[in-house]
Amino acid sequence: MSSKNFAGIILLLAVLLSQTAWAQLPKSAVIGTNTPGTVFYALASGLAKVASEAGPVQTTVQPYSGTSTFIPLLNNGELDFGIVNGVDMGMAYQGPKRLKVGGKNDFPHSPDTRLVMRGAPLIIGLLVKKDSPLKSVRDIKGKRVTGEYPAHQAVWFNMYGLLASGGLTWKDVNVVPVPAVNDGVDALVQGRAEVTAGALNMAKIREADASIGVRHLSIDCSPEGDKRVRQAVPGYYTRLIKAGGAVAVVEDTCTVAYDIYFATHKAASDQLVNAILKATWDNVDKLPPMHPGFKEWTRDRTASADVTMPYHPAAIKFYQEKGIWKKEMDQAQQKLLALNP
Repeated sequence: MSSKNFAGIILLLAVLLSQTAWAQLPKSAVIGTNTPGTVFYALASGLAKVASEAGPVQTTVQPYSGTSTFIPLLNNGELDFGIVNGVDMGMAYQGPKRLKVGGKNDFPHSPDTRLVMRGAPLIIGLLVKKDSPLKSVRDIKGKRVTGEYPAHQAVWFNMYGLLASGGLTWKDVNVVPVPAVNDGVDALVQGRAEVTAGALNMAKIREADASIGVRHLSIDCSPEGDKRVRQAVPGYYTRLIKAGGAVAVVEDTCTVAYDIYFATHKAASDQLVNAILKATWDNVDKLPPMHPGFKEWTRDRTASADVTMPYHPAAIKFYQEKGIWKKEMDQAQQKLLALNP
């Protein structure tokens, strides 16, 4: 066989293999996320836009009332992907029998969820009306504070951690029941609550600020306050935001932060995970102009040993090829997989 013919056969095989891989890709994929107006919805929309424009799969966003409602769908494969957070996913992945925070874990056990990439940190702050006399977390003792969050358990933990920074618990405040984060902001605007919580720069807070004027209220960023936060909710840490660093941050303000995840399920095809991941990786610079929450959504954060759920095999292979998958990540992966043998 001539070298020319041999080269032709190799090229043909490459084309056929490529066509086979593409044939295994679905035409569309869905990212589950929280309601419009939340940071997670904005991030999911940005990722869907980039993935659809740069990759072979048309990706859309499906909002739900909160992560508590769609994690089971992600776990069983009814949902392709989800924008979630590391604390929620650690609790869901391990299940309520193994892990509780504040004596609570209402997430259904979701052992089949898998991580595609670790994104930016999500920053959460207490929120009050701009003319509120409250000056810090310690001032909210005995005040009307939004809570319960049955459709959006992540925000229950948000508030639990924010209270803990000041040495407070739910018993120290008057709880105003609300289903999800946007409802909490509505309760503040309507005067039913004096304090709520939300992610910095979320659209609902921008809306409230334009309507009545709101500001984020500082928690305790001292070493002691940070320790209380970390002990209350593993995965949380404090972060100081400078005045003007976000909407409704009118002075230097202490907040809590934790990592955002782009997740899937273990049965997701390698081709689909690789296609979405490659499109995002190659076009990561297009994300920050879409929303401030993408500022720290960087390539060097995507793979980490400091995660609460195992990675999908296709994601690991992708990061190995990029040279950013480290030995300690393999060790962390094996420990996480061992939690759900």
